[in-house]
Amino acid sequence: MPDITWEEPYCAEGANCFRIGTDEDGNAYIAVAGQEDTPLKDSRDALRALILEIKAGKADHLL
Repeated sequence: MPDITWEEPYCAEGANCFRIGTDEDGNAYIAVAGQEDTPLKDSRDALRALILEIKAGKADHLL
């Protein structure tokens, strides 16, 4: 597993928390807080777009 630098958890209203991280190659990762050993990997732009949509309330059912 690559060395991932994780940001602080983002928690929505309730118990849904996730973290975003990046590795030295610029890949982005997202994981449920506490389960960082099984992250999803995608491009930084794709994950950023997803998070912006969630924060805008357009995809809060994904949390």
